[in-house]
Amino acid sequence: MNIGQASKASGVSTKMIRYYDEIGLVRPASRTESNYREFDEREINELRFIRRARSLGFSMPEITQLLSLWRDRDRPSREVKAIAERHVNELDARIAEMQTMADTLRHLSHCCAGDERPDCPILADLTGGSSPVEPKSAHVRGR
Repeated sequence: MNIGQASKASGVSTKMIRYYDEIGLVRPASRTESNYREFDEREINELRFIRRARSLGFSMPEITQLLSLWRDRDRPSREVKAIAERHVNELDARIAEMQTMADTLRHLSHCCAGDERPDCPILADLTGGSSPVEPKSAHVRGR
C-alpha cells in the first residue's frame, strides 16, 4: 500500500510517517520502481504502535526503545516494564505539579475581586508581590 493508504490504515499522518522514516524510527519502506514508498502489514503495525505510544505520552527516545524491544521476540519483559514504570512516575510528578498550579491559581482567582479596582492578587503574585514601576516622566529625567 502507498503512504496515503498506510496513513489511513495506521492513523498516522503522511507527514509524520515521512518524519519517522527520516529520523530512522521506522525501518525504511520498500520502494517501487518509480521510488514511491510501499508499506506492508508489519510497517502498518509499527506505525500503530508508535501512534499508541505517543498517545500515552512516551517520548521519542522511549518509543525508540519500546519499538526495539517489541521487535525483539527474545526480550525480557522487565525492560519494557521498567520503561513504563519510569514513565508513570514522570506522569505522576507532572500531575502533582499541575495540581499545585491549579490550586494556586484557584486560590488567587478566589482572592481577586474582579471588579473595577486595579488591585489584583493574581498579578501581584506573578510579580512576586511588587507593583509595576512607573516610568519617570521626561521632565524628571532632565534634571
